[in-house]
Amino acid sequence: MVLQWHIVRLQLKETFSISYGQYDYRDALIVQLTHAGQTGYGECTALIYYGIDLKHFEQLLLQHQKAISNFGMHSPPEFYALLTQWQLPNFLKSALDCAYWDLMGKLEKRSFLDWNAISTTNIPHSSWTISVDNASTQIAKMKASQWPTFKVKCHGFQREQLAQLMATDFSFALDTNASWTPDDCMHWTQLSNRHRVRYVEQPMPIGVGNYQRLSKEDGVIWMADEEAQNEIDLPLLANHYSAVNVKVMKCGGLTPALAMIKAAKAMDFKVMIGCMTESTIGISAGAVLAPMCDYADLDGSNLIANDIATGTSINAGVIELSTGQGLGIRWK
Repeated sequence: MVLQWHIVRLQLKETFSISYGQYDYRDALIVQLTHAGQTGYGECTALIYYGIDLKHFEQLLLQHQKAISNFGMHSPPEFYALLTQWQLPNFLKSALDCAYWDLMGKLEKRSFLDWNAISTTNIPHSSWTISVDNASTQIAKMKASQWPTFKVKCHGFQREQLAQLMATDFSFALDTNASWTPDDCMHWTQLSNRHRVRYVEQPMPIGVGNYQRLSKEDGVIWMADEEAQNEIDLPLLANHYSAVNVKVMKCGGLTPALAMIKAAKAMDFKVMIGCMTESTIGISAGAVLAPMCDYADLDGSNLIANDIATGTSINAGVIELSTGQGLGIRWK
């Protein structure tokens, strides 16, 4: 097995604004695993607020390149166990894990869905992300879009802006990116029309001192994002959050994401499969888990002007899963 990698710059179609800052591009590390004429692909992107350093990741790949190349063809969970032994950062571990799933599926001539007996009978629509802006601009973007549902980013608890959004007929959720306070959350629970919003994602900064103020009995679907990094976080959040956002890159790959979704469903969480700003390589990995989830937020590659691969596509919110083997990813 041959391991290769390179860093690419993904240009955004427009400036993307969230409470953490503004971005015009994302740098991504693309991992390729090749054997017997087939190549599997994985991806991780550089996010400042997660402390991701792609140059450091390259050093780690150089350090483990020989061992990975000599690992051979085994089951994806066995490969993931090897990555776990090395205590690699989750984002890098995810890129390698996804590339191995993609490669093994292509070699075995079976899709990830078939391999894991995932039914595609019910696939949620993906939301389209509306970045931080004034309410009139956000509403205009929703009016101009053909997508059926939206995730609206907000920075702080701006009551007038929230009222304008709530007065529309659009189906949308709110993502505060941890910019609300405990008092903001309490005020939200007292609004009679709060059910108008599908869910409220990561309302406050992470930490027990904040999330213990939330309750599943608040009449709000509070959704944990940064608070829910992996499966072991779920029991701590169970009395406070009704939903969790599972991101393949965040939790370390398809192998742990699959386990986390199963565990979350067993604990009666609603589950969303989410994404970073990433190319079709990353989106194709996350999308194979969408049939297991209640919500999807997989618009990442649609935000990019120079996508680098083909695979699963998201068209006006409809997740069109690749019919290819593995994860169905092909380099453009």
